[in-house]
Amino acid sequence: MTHGLLVAAPRSGSGKTTVTLGLLAALRRRGVRVGAIKAGPDYLDTAFHAVATGRPGLNLDSWAMPATLLDGLFGTATTDADLVIAEGAMGLFDGIPGPSGRTGSAADLCARFGLPVLLVLDVSGQAQTAAAMLRGFATHDPAVRIGGVVLNRVGSERHRRLIAHAMASLCIPIAGAIPRGGAPEMPERHLGLVQAEEHEALPTLLSALADMAEQHLDLDLIRQIAGSLPPATASRAIPLPPPGQRIAVARDAAFSFLYGHVVEGWRRAGADLIPFSPLADEPPPADCDACWLPGGYPELHAGHLATASHFLDGLRAFAATRPVHGECGGFMVLGETLEDASGTTHRMAGLLSHGTSFAKRRLHLGYRAATLLADGPLGVAGAIVRGHEFHYARLVQPGDDPPLAELQDAEGNDLGPAGGIRGRVSGTFFHFIARTETPL
Repeated sequence: MTHGLLVAAPRSGSGKTTVTLGLLAALRRRGVRVGAIKAGPDYLDTAFHAVATGRPGLNLDSWAMPATLLDGLFGTATTDADLVIAEGAMGLFDGIPGPSGRTGSAADLCARFGLPVLLVLDVSGQAQTAAAMLRGFATHDPAVRIGGVVLNRVGSERHRRLIAHAMASLCIPIAGAIPRGGAPEMPERHLGLVQAEEHEALPTLLSALADMAEQHLDLDLIRQIAGSLPPATASRAIPLPPPGQRIAVARDAAFSFLYGHVVEGWRRAGADLIPFSPLADEPPPADCDACWLPGGYPELHAGHLATASHFLDGLRAFAATRPVHGECGGFMVLGETLEDASGTTHRMAGLLSHGTSFAKRRLHLGYRAATLLADGPLGVAGAIVRGHEFHYARLVQPGDDPPLAELQDAEGNDLGPAGGIRGRVSGTFFHFIARTETPL
């Protein structure tokens, strides 16, 4: 029987990813078949999960995904696994106002799938107050059970004893105590962790995290805390019909943000995905019938991309006869120009008429519901798809292309038209997660 739990915390930066990766690496080293899930929209953590487990990373999102997709993907995650560890996003209960179970919070997944919570508390700068925090988490939602707690950034053995004494009456086991400075640092950049594929020392880091987990976490107790899960039923839902039979997918350090559940859905529908690298100056393969430019970090490689003539010329030739779609970073490259962090402006593909800039950063973050205004790779005009935005770039030249979609935020507030479409080319800052039949 498969068991599972969810690693959560009161806020971002508490140590969830460190604990999750340490558990995955240590348990796999012990021969446990571990699977991993990331709650909510996130490309970076799932890539680390995949390396730590040897299995594809997976996102589950209670706001963006319809129930059938959510349940099917959870079944996929539990197939052939002894233990599935889900990692929360932000704080355990953080989401958007909405119907119960559809808020996008990690707590929604706990309630839906019966996942006990392993709560990571950053106890630096406090002692007995940590027990009050734990009490609040334990009683906030009767549908969410706190199975155990990990104390992170503990200052000393006396510090740990004070906290443990204060927590004793709550009868929630302390499953580990990580000393301040006791976990390896994970390098970050503006959208979060440095990508797993760019981390040259990742095997060494995962080994160090496994050592940390062996030394400071009670792995046997954590396995006992995990709850038993129902028999798995793998997903049959298709989040998005494939835009072609053979899809050219840009894949390198500049283009890597494509959700695994979308890719697997395309493959289940019979499509072949053919990777190519714009940074290696490769054009989309000529034998493909659609091209997808995912998000990523083109702003860090703008000068290189601007001189990749085989890629740019090949992309323009491809777009003359076949559909091309760009998400976020891909949308930036489809435009006329991209201004990098230094203020240097680089010519891009010019297949859409907008220009973007990374020089004056402004965070755009949140769920989005998109009503499509034209037929394209995301669906037919009038269809509703859900996803999110997460970028610091901004439009400096709006362009004159017809918009691709009308956007709303997760609370139903109108955000206006977004993206662009010209001929067979379309793009938007919006990242697609799943189709929905339900308007906000």
